[in-house]
Amino acid sequence: MTSDLLPWPRRLRLAALCLASSLSALPLLAQDAGPAADAAMPIPVGADWPYYGGDSLAQRFSPLSQITPGNVARLERAFVYHTGDLPPGGTGGKYAPETTPLKIGNSLVMCSAMNQLISIDAASGAENWRFDPGVAPEAVPFGATCRGVAAYTDPDRAEGEACRVRVIGATLDARLIALDLATGKPCEGFGTGGQVDLWEGIGEKVPGFYAVTAPPTVVRGIIVTGAQVKDGQAEDAPSGVVRGYDAVTGALAWAWDLAAPDEMRSGPPEGRTYTRGTPNMWTAATADEARGIVYLPLGNSAVDYYGSNRSEVENAYATSLVALDAETGRELWHFQTLRHDVWDYDLGSQATLLDYAGRPAILLPSKQGDLYILDRETGAPLTPVGEITGLPKGDIEPDYISDSQPVSLWASLRKPPLTEKRMWGFTPIDQLYCRIRFRQAVYEGYLTPPSTKNYIQYPGYNGGSDWGSVAVDAGRGLLIASYNDFANLNRLVRRAEADAEGMRPLGGPEGNTTSRGQPQVGAPYGVKTSAGWRSGLTELPCTQPPYGGITAIDLKTGQPVWDVPLGTARRSGPFGLPSLLPLTIGTPNNGGAVLTASGLIFIGAATDNLFRAIDIETGETLWTDVLPAGGQANPISYEVDGTQYVLIAAGGHHFMETGVSDAIIAYRLKD
Repeated sequence: MTSDLLPWPRRLRLAALCLASSLSALPLLAQDAGPAADAAMPIPVGADWPYYGGDSLAQRFSPLSQITPGNVARLERAFVYHTGDLPPGGTGGKYAPETTPLKIGNSLVMCSAMNQLISIDAASGAENWRFDPGVAPEAVPFGATCRGVAAYTDPDRAEGEACRVRVIGATLDARLIALDLATGKPCEGFGTGGQVDLWEGIGEKVPGFYAVTAPPTVVRGIIVTGAQVKDGQAEDAPSGVVRGYDAVTGALAWAWDLAAPDEMRSGPPEGRTYTRGTPNMWTAATADEARGIVYLPLGNSAVDYYGSNRSEVENAYATSLVALDAETGRELWHFQTLRHDVWDYDLGSQATLLDYAGRPAILLPSKQGDLYILDRETGAPLTPVGEITGLPKGDIEPDYISDSQPVSLWASLRKPPLTEKRMWGFTPIDQLYCRIRFRQAVYEGYLTPPSTKNYIQYPGYNGGSDWGSVAVDAGRGLLIASYNDFANLNRLVRRAEADAEGMRPLGGPEGNTTSRGQPQVGAPYGVKTSAGWRSGLTELPCTQPPYGGITAIDLKTGQPVWDVPLGTARRSGPFGLPSLLPLTIGTPNNGGAVLTASGLIFIGAATDNLFRAIDIETGETLWTDVLPAGGQANPISYEVDGTQYVLIAAGGHHFMETGVSDAIIAYRLKD
């Protein structure tokens, strides 16, 4: 009997370690002192935006309040800066900048799609400097993406000394770069000429296979970075090792190779590489400076949709949040959100620090939609965690598929299972088409195992919370989360068929033809995935809208305060033609929000290419502006000379089909 046929109360049993609902009734504490203790960038969020997530807590909250729900209608563009970094040859279909600048002093510092590091004036948008690392187009993996940079203040350098404050970026061709904030010149004492080669110890250099797309995280003088390892190529993929480097010298401080943590701590022995094929961290880590801990959201093993060949240690760590001692790289604890993941539900969101129920806590969103709050020091859940049991096991690897999985009993973005009635179409004909496809596909509800027949994965691998993560207004006790709500239609492809179709991994002898599917070499199957299952007749989704939304969740209870669709139909329509309709339908979205103390949510993310301000109390959209391309990036807010600004990168995104632009757009109130 499948889980979907059982009533929820019978399927759920509380985990023994759950502290139950009594904790959620306790009052929330004030936020951490945070910035006062931050050695990496000892300036508070407010006038500045010194961290990727605002402050080191990664709450994406600005204490600024000049722009209010009452005057946001007077918002106008202050400047538009063009990075000039448009798709280079052969990468037009992979353009996805996603950048979020830092604001330090009078400067905004950022990275462009191909890792050019840029500083501009925060009030005028005039360019101060740029550094082009010369990344080759061949290095682009899934997308030409650079989400941001980090900054670090060297306490041993005098005020005004070169590289006292340094900008740290990482590249698609796996380099770590440190530049002087004021001049953009390389910090010569960092690595070799200001750069560190992250390929060292990884193995054969295959462009596009191993790339850094997320901002590094600095904690206690250690730069921590993982890397994106391109999905679905082969079990023998580059290692998912996470490494820490001295922020001043660039020397390797430690390596955390989950399969050989002690042996590889100082790098692999002569003639060896870090353990290949292990789960990686492609998104941003979170630093707890006061406790000297760094939190790593891990992905899956190198082959996402087949697991029987994985090692026990891979099974133990895949799709887990891992806490490491930032100075030694030794593990403190880990918390796994999914056992034996064969759905590509890697953790994409940066976790957020907060205080909860009298404990230093960490908020962890997942692609499945579950939201967890854990004790920051022990990893023990502070909100209820249950188990769903009796899950379907399929016929591909039934001995491997777990028949029970953890779920959050506190808060979840996941919607009820699909039904045939929820199939949708622009006309009765394609609605009928989608209903027939639903009946033909394998679907046993949440966590339907992979199949050699078409099978429905819902939510899809881009569901729930992804790299845009969530935002927290601790004063109001609200969590703000944007999310996707659509299905994937997938199919495992037997090895002989995959070979016959020319599915080849990166670096293989016959070249890369992975556009035909993910070859998953080493496993008995390749896989074809369709994110956002669409009708073959109209190219519109087969499931009914909304396909994405935004919600405010009460941090005490985990219950939604409001939940509304995010995005209009203005750029959506059959056969790829925009309808131009302002009707709110809830589109797919990628990218997070910034909250302000005045009660506003600023977010792009949706595929309608609108940047919007939303009332945090009601979910009502109060203001919009049409962007030149999709705002698939996390916005920020900052202040210059008493004027509050809001800024978003509107670069568009290939996966979201939202166009191409190099625009960075800042807004302020009209005089």
